[in-house]
Amino acid sequence: MNIDEIISGLTLEEKASLTTGSAFWYTQPIEGKVPAIMMTDGPHGLRKQEGEADMLGINASVPATCFPSGATVCNSWDADLIFRIGQALGEECQNHDVQVLLGPGVNMKRSPLCGRNFEYFSEDPYLSSRMAAGHISGVQSQGVGACVKHFAVNNQETCRYSLDAVVDERTLREIYLASFEEAIRTAKPWMVMTAYNKVNGDYCSEHPHLLGDILRDEWGYDGVVVSDWGAANDPVRGVEAGFDLRMPGPVPCADEAIVQAVQNGKLPPEKLDACVRRILTLVQKGIEHRRGPEAARSSAELFAEHHALALKAAEESAVLLKNEKNILPLQKGQRLAVIGGFAKNTRYQGGGSSNVNATKAPNLLEVLAEAGAEYTFARGFRNKVDAVDETYVQEALDACQEAEVILLNLGLPFRVESEGFDRKDMKLPNNQIDLLNRLSALGKPLVVLLSLGAPVETPWADQAAAVLALYTGGQAVAEATVRLLYGEANPCGKLAETWPRQLEDNPSALNYPQKDTAVYEEGIYIGYRYYEMKKLPVQYPFGYGLSYTSFLYDGLKLERVEITDQETVSLSVNVTNTGAVAGREIVQLYVRPVAPSVSRPVKELKGFCKTRLLQPGESETVRFALDGRSFAYYNTTISDWFVESGRYDLLVGASSADIRLSAALFVKGTREIKPVYTAESRIGDLMADPKAAQLIGMIAGGQMSGMSSAQDAKDSGFPDEDAEDVAMDSGALGQDMPLGKLVNFSGGRLSFDKLNMLLGMLNQ
Repeated sequence: MNIDEIISGLTLEEKASLTTGSAFWYTQPIEGKVPAIMMTDGPHGLRKQEGEADMLGINASVPATCFPSGATVCNSWDADLIFRIGQALGEECQNHDVQVLLGPGVNMKRSPLCGRNFEYFSEDPYLSSRMAAGHISGVQSQGVGACVKHFAVNNQETCRYSLDAVVDERTLREIYLASFEEAIRTAKPWMVMTAYNKVNGDYCSEHPHLLGDILRDEWGYDGVVVSDWGAANDPVRGVEAGFDLRMPGPVPCADEAIVQAVQNGKLPPEKLDACVRRILTLVQKGIEHRRGPEAARSSAELFAEHHALALKAAEESAVLLKNEKNILPLQKGQRLAVIGGFAKNTRYQGGGSSNVNATKAPNLLEVLAEAGAEYTFARGFRNKVDAVDETYVQEALDACQEAEVILLNLGLPFRVESEGFDRKDMKLPNNQIDLLNRLSALGKPLVVLLSLGAPVETPWADQAAAVLALYTGGQAVAEATVRLLYGEANPCGKLAETWPRQLEDNPSALNYPQKDTAVYEEGIYIGYRYYEMKKLPVQYPFGYGLSYTSFLYDGLKLERVEITDQETVSLSVNVTNTGAVAGREIVQLYVRPVAPSVSRPVKELKGFCKTRLLQPGESETVRFALDGRSFAYYNTTISDWFVESGRYDLLVGASSADIRLSAALFVKGTREIKPVYTAESRIGDLMADPKAAQLIGMIAGGQMSGMSSAQDAKDSGFPDEDAEDVAMDSGALGQDMPLGKLVNFSGGRLSFDKLNMLLGMLNQ
């Protein structure tokens, strides 16, 4: 394709038509000039529908490997693993002539109630962005485009089509855009998908600040920006802002609006040409990388290999939350009672547009039988309704009579957790809790297996001997579960999100979800950032996960003890397996500013590494590199990232709450921020600046307050014992006073004109 030649030969109407899809999954072709390419849903498995298309996974799709969902695989903290998953997804797309896979989803987990949390990676933007980059790179290594979504601030399903997310700029940059930024800059996805919602008053698909200022200009993104299906609104404003492709199509009225806007001068033709160029470049990539059926491997070979990878991913992503008295791993020959319908009808994926028609999905009962386990089974509770069924309960009690260990399968059914709606609370269904209480009264070891896409409250955890969180572990999760239960694999996943003790502890609990405007009042303090700042105890902290072995951290080495923000510093630590079985450890590096001048989290994740499989007694040296961005916060005064000079503690640990080693580093910021003072500037802020403090001395004349000393307070009639406190309070009041208010206290000696003249001198 000669793109310049094609653009010059297109009519205005043809150009406009390219900005809208031709069908549910296809771009618009132009006969003899531009072919169409196909997109389809992901992100954890191909969802290509052969019949009538829909956006909620209702109609059947072709068989494909269902890998663990984003929330699950992020618990692996393994960028190499997710790259390999991306490769497998790309290969399956090639086999089905799909040019773009819609995923991954990288939105932040503001609340545990979001119905789509099973699809999103983490509450931490650093972890999310780097896992997303691995996914994107893997998919695109196969000549298939990835589409990172949902840009931006998409954190609830309630009123998702019209909600206005109101977020301050610092929070937007440090939390909600940071989860996209590194992935887009480094992995360069072919497409970025806009969210349904508004951000600060503008819909994402026509947002000049998000699409123009940040994505296009600042991050340099030159790929296609596509709408979520049905998310586009004003077609002209969209093209002006840097938006490209409205899906699904066709939408003739949108094409006509663009044509008219160009004809009447409201839309510059070069804006439309830039949009068309990006779309044609996408089509060209898709066509050039098509492999064709002759290059495809047989489905049997492909699916067998990918199922093995799905099994590996499920093993690596499961998180052992509790293991009292080392009840796990189980011993071969122990009699088991397997309770809960999830053991028969596995909850291995989320609900909605990412629903995959798995190539195979053996259930726990089948896998246990194949492994030769002796067990009895009972459903115990109903999934479709939350009502205690005494017949089911009694069957469960009977099934446990001869058992030595009870495997209780609990979790969130689709009616509770799915795309399209948010959860009402953070609890397991009541009938599941009732059954757990009844079974725990039997006094037998109770191993709880959790199938879910997001945290739940666990006040019942004391009644369980072990808790294994499988999340939505993909089509091989049952096989992974049995391998983990019997010690054929060692749990090595760690939580990519905090599990609070109760919903009310979550920072968004008082205003989530909202129906018209969602004000992100908690700012940058989501997830562990909030719980640590508030010193709130949690059930399971960010980065937490147990193992069947133990690890020793030692030998921390910091390359240098002082750097500038233009330099990179390396750090290494030794990790040794001190237990009796082989295992992998996830080492986490956090940065803590010691004395910041602005509000900052106690610490933030800035590095992680998963060791190789270490045999008992074996060690590995884990290395990290930190650059200036590792110490920066987003400064709204300069509209840029800023490193404040000072000491930073580098904290190495097994979770956010389990710091093993630390080192101190002094970082010198090379950029100075020259403050701009106005009449609204507070006196206390000016007093911290020597030059500005001189101005205060010139214009205040000792009259900053009617009570400037203890003697003044005494003369005002206050008792002697209160005089010092009153003077101190008046001083504090003066510190917070805007500079312009001094005009009111100057007795006519200071005018607004004189104040502005002095401010002009100060700001030179």
